[in-house]
Amino acid sequence: MSATTSKQIRAMQDLLHVAEVNLLECKVCFEKYSQQQPRRPRNLTCGHVLCSACVSSLARPALECPFCRRACSPSETSDCLPLLHLKDILSRVANDPVSSDASEAEGPVTRLSPAGFILNFSFGGWGLLVSPTGMTVCQKLGCIAVVQDGKKRIKLFSMTGACIQQLGEKRDSSNSVRYPLDVAITSDGYLVVTDAGDRSVKVFDFKGRCKLVVRGTFCLPWGVDVNPQNEILVTDTEAGALWLLQADLRKEQVKKSQRLHSSLCQPRGVAVCPATGTLAVIEHLNTQGTRVKLFSSDMTLIGQVDSSACSLLLPSEIHMTGVAFGRGGNILVTDVQNGAVLSLGTARDFPSVRSLVTRGLCYPTAVNWLENESLVVLDSGDHSVKIFAGC
Repeated sequence: MSATTSKQIRAMQDLLHVAEVNLLECKVCFEKYSQQQPRRPRNLTCGHVLCSACVSSLARPALECPFCRRACSPSETSDCLPLLHLKDILSRVANDPVSSDASEAEGPVTRLSPAGFILNFSFGGWGLLVSPTGMTVCQKLGCIAVVQDGKKRIKLFSMTGACIQQLGEKRDSSNSVRYPLDVAITSDGYLVVTDAGDRSVKVFDFKGRCKLVVRGTFCLPWGVDVNPQNEILVTDTEAGALWLLQADLRKEQVKKSQRLHSSLCQPRGVAVCPATGTLAVIEHLNTQGTRVKLFSSDMTLIGQVDSSACSLLLPSEIHMTGVAFGRGGNILVTDVQNGAVLSLGTARDFPSVRSLVTRGLCYPTAVNWLENESLVVLDSGDHSVKIFAGC
């Protein structure tokens, strides 16, 4: 190992230490933040950040910021996504093995090769969208739905980026949306939202009226999608399960609740092919990295591929988050490690990895395919929605 390489490694270790001490630990209890409760970082309305445990303990009898003494309701706190993203990135950097020979041979950074889609236009940005977490597209209604951390939790946009509706108030109410993670739209025009705030699934009409709340079933509902039979599929990341909900939304009742799979590893993103009913689920592995599992409509495992295996076919490590189905049943995933969108092929040739988008993204967390052969991507890194066209 050369002196230059040793110096770079020491500098990186110093940076990691400074980040952990100054950014990634709660300044009340001095415990390190984590993805799991009770150490998830929470934003107060004043801008200061505490862990969930300290927010809960300080909320008795009334929550007051320990630094600036500003009053804040517990329902007004929210997950600090920038710190969670930073911790996620730094943890992957810290766990990467160092190979001086490979590093010197390949150069300082290896990028994915240019792909066939380029940025056409974008909309949103901080203020219009605040830490967005999930997105879906309704081709029939011609709109894009985004769930976020703003005052109105659900925003609907036209295909040109105009905000056409806002709904889902953030307040202490059983029918409000506390902390949405993902969103889907049923074939009869209802919005389905997973709410981590009270561990429920909530259904709204386009006027913002809550039609159904399903709670008590899930440990931590995360991803959501709708199958060709208009049934709702929900991943439960804490229970390692995939659920199917059959509901009569006009009568506002659940007709069927079935656990389809119970041995997944922290499942989050889920997508259903509208043509075939094929399911794709993204698991977040305990040993770092992610994995995509592909199931037939009757829940027979078709295949699986993890981020390490995909990295053998690409010039750099990847970390998959969002998943969707494109034209012809192509499986699309977002890669937050490289700011990219990848195709994993169809069920017939899965996995067949190729890059679709490699430029113009910061931290892509959701993707959808549009009928005009474009890609719509939710970029949580700069709080925006981006449309990519083929070139």
